[in-house]
Amino acid sequence: MTTLHKLLALHYAYPLTLNKLHYLLRNIQTLNELETVSVSNLAQMINIKKETAYTLKRTYVSLCQTDLLEFYASKDIEIIPYTSDLYPKQLFQLSDPPAVLYCKGDSNLLTAQNKIACIGSREATAYSAEAFKQIIPPLIQHHYVIVSGLAKGADTLAHRAAVHYGGKTIAVLGHGLETIYPRSNEQLANHLSQHHLLVTEYPPHVGAKKHHFPMRNRIISGLSNALVVTEAALRSGTLITTELALEQGKDVFAVPGPITSLQSAGTNNLIREGAIPIWNGYQIIEELQMFQMKN
Repeated sequence: MTTLHKLLALHYAYPLTLNKLHYLLRNIQTLNELETVSVSNLAQMINIKKETAYTLKRTYVSLCQTDLLEFYASKDIEIIPYTSDLYPKQLFQLSDPPAVLYCKGDSNLLTAQNKIACIGSREATAYSAEAFKQIIPPLIQHHYVIVSGLAKGADTLAHRAAVHYGGKTIAVLGHGLETIYPRSNEQLANHLSQHHLLVTEYPPHVGAKKHHFPMRNRIISGLSNALVVTEAALRSGTLITTELALEQGKDVFAVPGPITSLQSAGTNNLIREGAIPIWNGYQIIEELQMFQMKN
């Protein structure tokens, strides 16, 4: 059994991030020793309950006898571990990178030079739809891949606009590829899996859980050259992604909105704090080109 097979077996049993995986390997040296390590030590090494560690170890030992690569191939799922040349190098700049990526669709989009995240409120209004009509076509003309999270609201609008205007888009999921969330995006997800790209750090069987989505947001930000926010309330998960982007040294662009709109309160505040106000895609391209010239 190869190291990759053992990594996939471990990740299927318990989807560790790269930091936790490295910490585990510092203690056991290689995954070959995982079968012999005690449940108590394993629980302590990766900071989980003993019951969880017991299930992890039992599942891992069983899966080591299974050809997971063949299993994933049968479901048209491409595996990109952190050791692969196909793994996006910019993700290593995250504070806690994913250890494995699971892809369905055109994984070459991960290597596109220009990628920009377009996000916003799950309660996005027609204002976001109108904003994307001004923002996304110029980005596509300049060969930018649109990255978003397949959530309802602004994410859905961004993916649909990219498809409508003949561009390419990446949907980063907060669950495994056997789940579609929200269910209303099932048709869109199927289309993206055939002509664009679905990508996630979670094995196929993992369902959608609340804490997965902030984790997903770091990948959206990490893959992208910059971030565009159309609408966001003052207390919004969207703002978590903008904070991550700023920590990663990415430009954040925000669409100014009516002062009476609760859905624009967050974007207007981002502008007050230093985000770049924009109302069409050409402004984004000019700003990014100017930044590249300075560097």
